Formats: sequence, structure tokens, C-alpha cells
Amino acid sequence: MKDLPEIRKEINEIDEQIIRLFKERMDCAKEVGEHKLKNGIPVLNVERENEILDKVAEKGGEYGSYARLLYSNIMELSRALQHNIVGADEALAEVIAGADETLPKDGVKVAYQGIKGANGHEATLRLFPNGDSVSYKTFEDVFAAVDRGEVAFGVLPVENSTAGSVSAVYDLILKHRFYIVGALDLKIDYCLCGLKQSEISDIERVWTHPQSISQCENYIAKHNFEPTPCANTAVAARDVASEKRLNVAAICSYKACEEYGLKILDNHIQDNDANTTRFIVISKKLYIPQNADKISLCFSLPHVSGSLYSVLCRFNSLGFNLTKIESRPIASSGFEYLFYLDFAGNVHSSDAVGLICQLSTEMPGFSFLGNYNEI
Repeated sequence: MKDLPEIRKEINEIDEQIIRLFKERMDCAKEVGEHKLKNGIPVLNVERENEILDKVAEKGGEYGSYARLLYSNIMELSRALQHNIVGADEALAEVIAGADETLPKDGVKVAYQGIKGANGHEATLRLFPNGDSVSYKTFEDVFAAVDRGEVAFGVLPVENSTAGSVSAVYDLILKHRFYIVGALDLKIDYCLCGLKQSEISDIERVWTHPQSISQCENYIAKHNFEPTPCANTAVAARDVASEKRLNVAAICSYKACEEYGLKILDNHIQDNDANTTRFIVISKKLYIPQNADKISLCFSLPHVSGSLYSVLCRFNSLGFNLTKIESRPIASSGFEYLFYLDFAGNVHSSDAVGLICQLSTEMPGFSFLGNYNEI
């Protein structure tokens, strides 16, 4: 029986052979790319790739599934190399290169969902302190206002550190495919507030947004409050003030409590002290600052086994760090999904823009959603 040093020596010798053969295979892939460029042949050939993978799995014997995975990655990298030769979605590359660098912030109209005192209003003021904030009733209304040109931008919540993704907004992002041109991480600090005459011992019901119910779940359970969902936290505060019920309180921001003349009954009631909501800025026009550090994409997947893994492999091979991946069902598609993806990067990098344009060529339903800063 071989000892460990002997086995490792043998592995090192095999690895040398694998590296040499890998380089030779990539040289062949380069020649294939040059042939495809000359003859106008598409880079992706799903039928041939599946045929190769099936043969590899069969020849791999007891390691067939591992061999298939290995070759799937090799072909993904070969295809990326061929795209660099053939070129990929030059029109998208031109759109990205032609984007304005400076996001206008003074005197622009900006839509948010809710009313004064809502977290969306606070995020809008932070992002556009000299802008004209315009309230809309629903998330869909914000998208519609941007679409009609009533406002230049829309500010929307997409994710909370405690309650997770705001699925309704992701659905609208994937429906409208507007650009994301900015983002803000807003620390969320909630208070419990009621009428001036109320005490915390009087409270039986709390009104707030469903996300806020999730963010304060332990607090609500501890006090045996009955939660009632509202359009947003500021609407909850406004309605508590107008209905004048001593046994009802709102979970809302301190600004909303002040805005609607309520009394603070308890402070900092969120379950997580680091509770934070991520807001994005949407626009029909693309803006990309020179120092942008986050890229957003969406796409569906071709009908190829392991296609999501293969796509993620390409990000890994280029050293890009994925920060978010969200899947949403495609209506009337029979369990097919659209994927929303964020990764750290800047399109002024040739690797980043090259990968984006390659995926645009290969991925069904692909959209480049933006490259922006998150503050």
C-alpha cells in the first residue's frame, strides 16, 4: 500500500499532465473560435455540448458524474475564450460605453412608495436631498410614474437584513427592466407610538407594514400584540392618529411618529439592532459613475443540465464576487424561472463588460440592469 507522500507525488505528476493537456485543449478552442468568426457560426452549440457531456459521463465509469461536471466547466471556459474572439453583443457594449457618468440630483422629481415619514421617503431624502420627492400609493405606481416620465427616478426597497427580499419589487424589476442607477443601505430604527393619551399597557393591536411585522416579530410576540398589515409604516402612524383608538399603536419610524403627532410608547423595538433595508434607484436612462462597484443582471437559463452552475462557474473563473441571487417564477411557464443577480465589479474592466456581453448572447431573457454605487 502506498504511503501519503507517494500518493501526493503521483498526484503532482498527473496534475502536470492535466495542465499541459488543458492548455492544448484551450489552444484548440481558440482555433475553433477563429473558425467560427471567419464563417459566421454562433459560439454556443447546445447539441454538441450535450453530446460531449453524455460521452464523458459514460467513459468516466464510476466517476462519470464528476467527469461530466469537470468537462462542463472546461466547455464553459472554452466558450468564454471563443466569445473573446468572435465578439459578443457589441450593441450592448456600446450602450454601456455611452452611459452618462453623473446622476443628476438637484431639482429632479423622484418617486417613492408611501407617504411622508415612510422609510421610502427617508431613503429618497438621503439619496436626493435637493430633489422633489413625489409619493405614490404602490410599488407598481412608482414604476409606472418612471415609465410615463412623470419622474426621473424611483426609490424602492429590495431587501431587509432581517425580513429578506421584497419579492413584489423584484417581480417589477424583472417585468419592467429599468436600469438601477444607485443604491442605499438605510438603517431602520422603529418605535412603538400611539395617541397622546395611550400607555403601552393599553395597547392590544399594532399596525405596520408586513416587512416591519417580520422585523419586530419577537417584540410583537413578547407583548401579545395582534399585528395588522398596512400599506407602509407611515400610513400606519397616520391611521392611528386619525382613528383615535387608545388600544392601537403603530410600529413606524421616529419621523413618522413626529409627523403625525403621536406619542412614543417604546423605543428601538426591532429584533435586530443592525436592522437595515437596501433601497435602489430606478431610471429609464442609464448612468454609470466611474467608481461604480456593483453590477446587476437578470436572465433565464437555457434548457441544459447544470446551466446555472455553469454560469456561476464563469463568474468564479474571473474572480467576481456574487453578492445576491434571486429567482422568480415566470408566469405561465411551468416551473421556469428568471434570475436576478448582483456582483461586485465595474464595467470599465474588460473582464466585466466581456462577461456581461457574453451572457447577453447566450442567456434567454437577458438584461443588463446597471452598474452603480451602494452608499
